[in-house]
Amino acid sequence: MDADPQDLIAFLAVVRAGGFREAARAGNTSPSRLSEAVRRLEARLDARLLNRTTRSVAPTEVGARLAERLAPALGELEAALDVVNQDRDRPTGTLRLNVPANVARTVLAPILVAFLKAYPEVRVEVMIEDSFVDLVASGCDAGIRYDERLEQDMIALPIGPRTQCLATAAAPSYLDLHGTPQHPSDLLKHACLRGQFSGGAKPLWEYERGNEVIRVDPSGPLLVRPGASFDLAVEAAVGGLGIIHLFEDWLQPHFDSGALVPILQSWCQTFSGPFLYYPGRRHLPSPLRAFVEFVRSRREPR
Repeated sequence: MDADPQDLIAFLAVVRAGGFREAARAGNTSPSRLSEAVRRLEARLDARLLNRTTRSVAPTEVGARLAERLAPALGELEAALDVVNQDRDRPTGTLRLNVPANVARTVLAPILVAFLKAYPEVRVEVMIEDSFVDLVASGCDAGIRYDERLEQDMIALPIGPRTQCLATAAAPSYLDLHGTPQHPSDLLKHACLRGQFSGGAKPLWEYERGNEVIRVDPSGPLLVRPGASFDLAVEAAVGGLGIIHLFEDWLQPHFDSGALVPILQSWCQTFSGPFLYYPGRRHLPSPLRAFVEFVRSRREPR
């Protein structure tokens, strides 16, 4: 385009307002700035667009034709910019999150319910992934991980409870039959329901009391991979198959119902809660920006 779009906008504003002073007042600018813009446009097009007198400003014939053609084009431009402004005020689109299974179950679920009620025009896609992922390569806008597994160069925001712990539990029927472990080392004599990372490693069960830290590697009749399979392990524990070691929040409903009984509570090791993380601070997609602000508004105290 030979002409500066801003000069075209200034010219059309003067034509619509019927003068430089009126257009300047409506556009919160100065008459001299508008006059200079019109002069640049006339010089670039090599044509007089406005007839100016001390009392009035009116388009020439060619200026009137230009204004007539410009009006719908600039109207489309304004409409396009309004879409951006509306998107800022009323977020729409898709938010893609990458989260571990336990976070999806115990932390994210209640937050998402409230968020989607507040922003009904946003669609959320959740990818359950317990291993380390590259957010950008995975096509996700944000992820949730614990501090030791956060990607570098990411913005991190606390989400959910600031402290959590892994609870060890079993069904009353199992404990009645096999006895209740009194020390973490006793677990080596019991049937334990284990989890396994997607890479194949089995996390040790870790306990802490005072200055003493104990890690055990028990065995048992069931080994599950992350994800929905954890529900299988929980149901197996409820059924009396063995002892489970899982996030306390996940097991809490079964504690409340009496289906499971917590054991080794004095050895419970607490750790910091998860973080929402995402790349960059500027120009966030509106669904992500809304979610970040929503999480920040619900941040729980430490």
